[in-house]
Amino acid sequence: MLAGFLLALREGVEAALVVGIVLGILKKTNRLDRAPRVWLGVGLAAAVSLIAAIVLNVIGAEFEGPGEMAFEGITMLLAAGVLTWMIFWMQKQGRQIQIGLEADFKSALSRGQDWALFSVAFFAVVREGIELALFLTAVNFSEPAAGLEAPILGWLGGLLGLIAAAIIGWLMFDTTVKLNLRRFFQLTSIILIVFAAGLVGHAIHEFNELGWMPVVIEHLYGLNRTIRESTVFGHFIKALFGYPASPSLAESFVYLGFYVAVFVLMR
Repeated sequence: MLAGFLLALREGVEAALVVGIVLGILKKTNRLDRAPRVWLGVGLAAAVSLIAAIVLNVIGAEFEGPGEMAFEGITMLLAAGVLTWMIFWMQKQGRQIQIGLEADFKSALSRGQDWALFSVAFFAVVREGIELALFLTAVNFSEPAAGLEAPILGWLGGLLGLIAAAIIGWLMFDTTVKLNLRRFFQLTSIILIVFAAGLVGHAIHEFNELGWMPVVIEHLYGLNRTIRESTVFGHFIKALFGYPASPSLAESFVYLGFYVAVFVLMR
């Protein structure tokens, strides 16, 4: 649930920033009469994202046995890759987002292109929404709770994260409250990198079970006596950080290798 909340909060704040920048431009130019086109783009992007989330979960529910493990492993690996890429992209291009949006919107306004106003808002938000749909699907697969409890908690965390992001967006653009966005994205980036590493570890575990990747050593070490995965705390750190009480050598090697690769790229 916490992982879903953090993911939705991060993606939601990014989307809120885009919408806030766009509405701010319309307000400065006294063109708030065009705001309905922007909100139409935002609403349609949210609907497309919701459909994408439903489709991903329906597809996952259709698989059983090895097919289910393969789908879950690939989905978690893909989500980890997209999540890591998103963090690096924001770190490199984040400062240029506002400049690019302002240029696109001013050009669209000067030409009277309502479709351009709609499309800029739509594509800016739908990217965040589809990413979030993929991430929450991966969260549900990695959550160790049984039955319907895991998906419900994952989606609930995502919903609460989006509500929190909407509140933060409103506070930033309609009140005098200021948020240090640089610090916010730095902190959430660190947490999400750790979460992405956990997804990679979960994926390798599924591939070990399928025989797609050699285990080498089945149980490299055992920490069940220290922190059992069956406990509430064990569930928490396993879902959020991918904590393995008894991982294979392959799982540990790839998990640590992910951190090394991220560190090298950040340098």
